[in-house]
Amino acid sequence: MITLNPDNLAPIDLQSYLQHAIAPRPICFASTVDKAGHINLSPFSFFNLFSTNPPICVFSPSRRVRDNTTKHTLENILEVPECVINIVNYAMVQQVSLASVEYPKGVNEFIKAGFTPLQSTHVKPPRVAESPVQLECLVQQVIPLGQEGGAGNLVLAQIKLIHIKEEILNEKGKIDQKKIDLVARLGGNWYCRVTGNNLFKVDKPVSTIGIGIDAIPETIRHSHILSGNNLGQLGNVEALPSDEAIEQMKQHPEVRAILDATMGDHKTREIELHTRAKILLDQGDVETAWQILLI
Repeated sequence: MITLNPDNLAPIDLQSYLQHAIAPRPICFASTVDKAGHINLSPFSFFNLFSTNPPICVFSPSRRVRDNTTKHTLENILEVPECVINIVNYAMVQQVSLASVEYPKGVNEFIKAGFTPLQSTHVKPPRVAESPVQLECLVQQVIPLGQEGGAGNLVLAQIKLIHIKEEILNEKGKIDQKKIDLVARLGGNWYCRVTGNNLFKVDKPVSTIGIGIDAIPETIRHSHILSGNNLGQLGNVEALPSDEAIEQMKQHPEVRAILDATMGDHKTREIELHTRAKILLDQGDVETAWQILLI
């Protein structure tokens, strides 16, 4: 493992390391206007949701590393403290990248990148019609983080109105994570796409208090078959299965076959049972996996 001191790195090198490592990052596609009414549209990957009550997004139009100049988005927000944060999906990502070109002040990136402006309800900047979710925001505060090239400027934007395309909703009227088809920034020219094939769920330990990995029996905790993720799943249960459930599991055809085939060979039996449990854990069946592991 190499160890780097940020103080010893050129800003461009530090930026590369951090942007490749701290990823993926959601993209804030921000539309703003200046006092004269000139529209600007630009993407920022230093962006996230920081609060829901009140609803606050934060993004950062950093000072340019190469020449320490500021971006038109920041200049506009300081003049007119309003913006629209347009969420970026795969269908628009190439146009979004085009909008990041450093056109002269006053050039409308809606036109340059071929986006359709929609009039906003509460703020002056227009929305991007192609975006699946558009957030009308009032800027509450701009916090400069430094004066050198690469320094960020935290924009605290309070969401006043949310527009959502109906085609990305599920039958309950909620956003379907598979339908929205989000993209995110990585380092350099790299992006990633959030599709159904690479989505997975992790049960949140909210309603129960998990027993923790330290409470898992040592032979299971130090298994050569189970991964750290598997142990996390096992430690997230509130209680171990009952003796009755374990005895019933012994009669399951697949488990019974393992027990019969490994009679007198405890090492092989442990490997086979742990392998079967891992398959179940990877499928999300924690309860059955626990029953097998405790045989």
